Amino acid sequence: MARPVIGITTYVTPARWGYWDLEAALIPAAYVQAVERAGGRALLVPPSEEGIDETLDALDGIVFSGGSDLDPETYGEAPHPETFGVHPERDRAELALLERALERDMPVLGICRGSQVLNVALGGDLHQHLPEVVGHEEHKHNPPGVFADHDVTIEPGTKLADVFGDKTTGVKSHHHQGLRRLGEGLGEAAHAEDGSIEAVEDPDRRFALGVLWHPEAGDNMRLFEALVRQAEDFRASRSQPGSEAAAPQM
Repeated sequence: MARPVIGITTYVTPARWGYWDLEAALIPAAYVQAVERAGGRALLVPPSEEGIDETLDALDGIVFSGGSDLDPETYGEAPHPETFGVHPERDRAELALLERALERDMPVLGICRGSQVLNVALGGDLHQHLPEVVGHEEHKHNPPGVFADHDVTIEPGTKLADVFGDKTTGVKSHHHQGLRRLGEGLGEAAHAEDGSIEAVEDPDRRFALGVLWHPEAGDNMRLFEALVRQAEDFRASRSQPGSEAAAPQM
């Protein structure tokens, strides 16, 4: 049986390879490797506001990847001095893609920035500089470019607990922004030792889950395995005549 196809949203950023120094649509290979280790087939999805339904028609699930800060204009705020590297074109494209994916009840996993996109898409907002709230910078390694290691506690009774169990687990993270007011339908699924929210989910959807850490950077593939299982079920459900998932949303 064909593997479920899992989209992974990409950066568009300058990159160098061989003789070339060009703008490129790219993603760290760890995302692709994690999806394929979990039994899926990865398909990169560069940001575009065009052809969203056509893109989703080709997918069985989608990962919204990490990256730069969201433009605070997307949740109605002025930029904080520490907010940087925003890419409004990527923000608009991913928010539109996520909203349409949720309309289909397609399985969605948001990672770091992706969890923030999930929250903002559903009407939530962000702490633009989390160290001002929690009093430390342990969610982001100093110097940058290396993941910070810390623990998160999984909330009992959540879908995330179905994946990890009700326990504390170590994660790798690299973020200075955090989840503040949660979007409609979202509930807290994990928190850090400092009380900040580390994961959110919508319990009424098939699989709509966001984590502020980077599971692709660790050895535990349970989140990706759960996503792939849900993608298999989604693909089977939309192949049934008359199912809502079978028809693109207009």
